[in-house]
Amino acid sequence: MAAVQVSEAEKVYVMHGVRDDLRLDGRGCEDYRHMEIETDVVSNTDGSAKISLGHTDVLVGVKAEIGKPKAMVPDEGYLEFFVDCSANATPEFEGRGGEELGVELSNTLCKVFNNRHSMDLRSLCICPGENCWVLYVDVLLLQCDGNLFDAISIAIKAALFNTRIPKVHISEDEEGVKEIELSDDPYDCMRLNVKNVPCIVTLCKIGHRHVVDATLQEKACSVASLLISVTHRGTVTCVRKMGGGSLDPESIFEMTEAGKRVGKALHVPLMELLQKEESLGKKRQKVGFLG
Repeated sequence: MAAVQVSEAEKVYVMHGVRDDLRLDGRGCEDYRHMEIETDVVSNTDGSAKISLGHTDVLVGVKAEIGKPKAMVPDEGYLEFFVDCSANATPEFEGRGGEELGVELSNTLCKVFNNRHSMDLRSLCICPGENCWVLYVDVLLLQCDGNLFDAISIAIKAALFNTRIPKVHISEDEEGVKEIELSDDPYDCMRLNVKNVPCIVTLCKIGHRHVVDATLQEKACSVASLLISVTHRGTVTCVRKMGGGSLDPESIFEMTEAGKRVGKALHVPLMELLQKEESLGKKRQKVGFLG
């Protein structure tokens, strides 16, 4: 992850502010920075979204392709993740640093999203044991100012909400060979149910308290972080500890409860925003980013 060097005096200043629930940018400990979301921004995908969280910018594209289901779950489709850490986002992403972070992010996203508790993977099945939809989710990190996991998860949920998969028509010839035909009508499509798709909340321990949506400067003052994926009902689907420091049981409990509270509150305005933007149709204001 991109590192920022801070002096001991700066650390003390940040810690004192967090202790008093007042961060350098005026936010409280459980407040997110200003967030902007735009969907349907990449033309050659089945779904896409761009999010700006403070100065962290993430672009996500979803492409649906027909593949073979996994042997263990023959009646389900699945998601594949690829994260590209652009060297323009921060010098830390150049060379091996960007590759290693990309693999780490991809593996975590797979654990969070690629399970039946997060998505109805059975709806992606075409012919059990033979064909299914595979959703290739490409994530591009354009600019980094902390809190990558949260920003990526929100962008993924928005892109999946925007995704439209062509309806499939299956026919058999005289010899019983199945043929798959895809509808070329853009309105004859399947939408994904993203209601249970979780959002990730990353909590950074600074001093004796914790903050959400940490900037790179705050991250440098943190001893350890707890990554929690939370559904709209406040159910925790994944927990991962990050950073070199340790967390005591009491801190883990407090951070988990805060993550559930913040994550649950995040879903409602997010879904309202996505539905409102979709209802505007062509009237909505387009930023024109790769449109």
